[in-house]
Amino acid sequence: MDLSGFENFILNPAFHDYLAILKGARNGFVYGVKVRFPHALVMSILFGRGDIKTRFKIIYRATKQHALNLAKFVSLYKTLLLLQKKANGGKERSADTFIAGLIGGFLVFGERTAVNEQIVLYVIARVVASFIPRAGSPYSASPQSPRATSSVKPIPPNSQYFAVLAAVSWGAVMWLFKERGETIQPGMFNSMTYLYRDSEVWKNLKTLLWHNT
Repeated sequence: MDLSGFENFILNPAFHDYLAILKGARNGFVYGVKVRFPHALVMSILFGRGDIKTRFKIIYRATKQHALNLAKFVSLYKTLLLLQKKANGGKERSADTFIAGLIGGFLVFGERTAVNEQIVLYVIARVVASFIPRAGSPYSASPQSPRATSSVKPIPPNSQYFAVLAAVSWGAVMWLFKERGETIQPGMFNSMTYLYRDSEVWKNLKTLLWHNT
């Protein structure tokens, strides 16, 4: 098959849904690397222990797991949507997305690891926040943003309800940190320890302003 024949194949609508699974895996992997690598690098600099080689191994493992899990989830999710569509005579149902996400989430993110825990908590926060009443107009978007051409325009939370959510969230997490620290996710626990406990201790001017003890 020559190049033009290959392009005709990948542009053929009959194969679109199958190739979308492949591209979904690709996009999941790329996005996972983009999100996790800088995060893991910063956390290693701030809280990492051991030599440079040890830290880079940790960064690599976290980035690899995040990227592969996103690739697995996206491809599995799209596959399950396609199977349900075919089983329903080519029609999509509203519940299909929930069922596909439910099965994919269990199979891919159901194993409790540090990376999976962070991803699931991120998703939970977005799901909970989605129930806040919305403001009257959508978020502003630059012409280059995917939202600029989307038929669905995300709308920000109502500012008053958001203020209440922010107050309750911060009040709750500060109480948990003080009274039930064992229930807080490790990455956030490390961050809060750095902010609120390490700032209580110093020995001299250097450890007051430049470096922790």
